[in-house]
Amino acid sequence: MAYCVQCGQAVGGSDKFCATCGTPQAGTGSGAGAGPSATSSSTAGRVQGFWSNISHRNAALLCYIPWVGWIAAIAVLASERFRSEKRLRFHAFQGLYLFAVWLMVEWVVTPMVAFPSSTVGFPVFRSISQILHLVIVGAWIFMLMKVSQDVDYRLPVLGELADRSVHEQRP
Repeated sequence: MAYCVQCGQAVGGSDKFCATCGTPQAGTGSGAGAGPSATSSSTAGRVQGFWSNISHRNAALLCYIPWVGWIAAIAVLASERFRSEKRLRFHAFQGLYLFAVWLMVEWVVTPMVAFPSSTVGFPVFRSISQILHLVIVGAWIFMLMKVSQDVDYRLPVLGELADRSVHEQRP
């Protein structure tokens, strides 16, 4: 008996869609799957399908989405499809390094300037942290605009690190 790749309900061997959830079935006649291995292979197939259909520019754009672009950057760097795409790998590394800078400001600079309110100069120190956060968000937005215009821009320091990282990689 065949089971739905999404919800696990029984489906007919020749059904193209699940009658319960409407999900397209992986195969007809040979059984759509029967258990966790079929579900995980279906998920892997969907992820594989996502990366095989995405353009290089869109993949680079995903690497600069504020706060979550690091996930796409790691996926691009781990993907076999983009292994030889130096330009895209540059954007993935640069987006990853930009997120690392955000984390340094968030986890190091912000706690350092979080003095009690009775400390003299507290508003000045706190505004430094906020300005650094704004600069990083501005860099993310700037890079989103540059990549959407198909322009390769190297951020100061981070661009050089990304270049080195790309050139140190084995093809």
